[in-house]
Amino acid sequence: MPNRKATKKPIYFGWYVCAASIFIGFVAIGARNSFGVFVVPMSDDFGWSRLTISVAAALGVLVSGVVQPFMGQVFDQTGGRKLILVSLVILGITTIMLSLTFHVIFLIFMFGIVASIAQGGPALSNTAALMSRWFKRKRATAISINSAALSLGGLVMVPFSMYLLEATNWRLAWVGLGLIVLLSLPLAYFFIHERPSERGLHPDGDPEPTPVSGGRKEISGPLEAETWKESFKSAPIWQMGASYCVCGATTLVLAVHFIPFAIEERGISGGTAATIFGYMMGLNIIGSLGAGLIADKIGGTKNWLALVYLMRGMAYVLLLTIDSVAGLWIFASVAGFSWVATLPLTSSLTADVYGLKALGTISGITFMFHQIGGFSSVLIAGLLFDITGSYTLPFALVGGLLFPAALSAFSIKERKYSTRYQNASPVPAGGD
Repeated sequence: MPNRKATKKPIYFGWYVCAASIFIGFVAIGARNSFGVFVVPMSDDFGWSRLTISVAAALGVLVSGVVQPFMGQVFDQTGGRKLILVSLVILGITTIMLSLTFHVIFLIFMFGIVASIAQGGPALSNTAALMSRWFKRKRATAISINSAALSLGGLVMVPFSMYLLEATNWRLAWVGLGLIVLLSLPLAYFFIHERPSERGLHPDGDPEPTPVSGGRKEISGPLEAETWKESFKSAPIWQMGASYCVCGATTLVLAVHFIPFAIEERGISGGTAATIFGYMMGLNIIGSLGAGLIADKIGGTKNWLALVYLMRGMAYVLLLTIDSVAGLWIFASVAGFSWVATLPLTSSLTADVYGLKALGTISGITFMFHQIGGFSSVLIAGLLFDITGSYTLPFALVGGLLFPAALSAFSIKERKYSTRYQNASPVPAGGD
């Protein structure tokens, strides 16, 4: 009888890389998305207007977007391991130092600049590029699993931050979050590796390189880019970028203003508001994983991307038309499936259209579009709240943009440009 244990195939190391990336993103993004928990207590302590504290949040969104293409270049040139390690150290220490906030300028500098630059190291655009190196056949699935970090951060870290704040105070809550970020360093050190070739492996754990499997020659897509500049000469990057800009506007405004909106305009407690936000993030896990699996199994990535934007647009309509606590739960239920689903779809489509050679930089640029949208929406929401005393107008403005975003994504000529639809020619016996 054969020894099954002896022939059992070991787990592909790429999945360990993916798991480590998930935890790193979980704590880093979770700590950042917890900013909304601190909006009301810090504003009350210092007498800040909603616009004042929104400046710190909005600047952080903008800075993280502007630096991401440069972080992507560092990632492409160095592999990213050292970048991620150094960034986590700075991010953890900076988060702890937010407990020392004494003036809005200090908050703007530490959160809006230092922490936001550090966030660029372990950003999902970089870890998505890392997944693209380790996986090919299962690329969208791996990226979607990695993207679940954003959902887990909201599901666990935001309610946990509210618990810390209510159990202690906002200063000790910042300290707790910073220490949790630093706990991810050992995982990053031991499990983040640049490429499967470093461990004598091939993408997906295949015994042979995918390009020659099945006796077929892999060909490049018509838009495969050697440098990031080449990508901007074609339409897909602009179509994805425009949609992703709206994505940032419609998610980051919620990360900062949803909890204050729920507390002040729906009359619920901070704990309940954080729970609803966490519930919405939890559903993101299903949406993100489902998006990746569908893109790998069925294809038509741009169609699914358009559907996600359309779905989120309908969620905003429900939020503004159902004026009750139940409306918050309904909104969270619908929006939850679409929040993170755009990331694996956009990242996978970018890799399929433009290749891997400059993917870190190109992904960083598309992420910059995302953050520019978020910067604008966070700032405008704070300003309009101070003027009108309500979030109705800013939420209506950003929600309405989702419908043209869906059209922009749908109009991408995926079959023409994606490598998934390029026919490889059989390699003749003894041919090159």
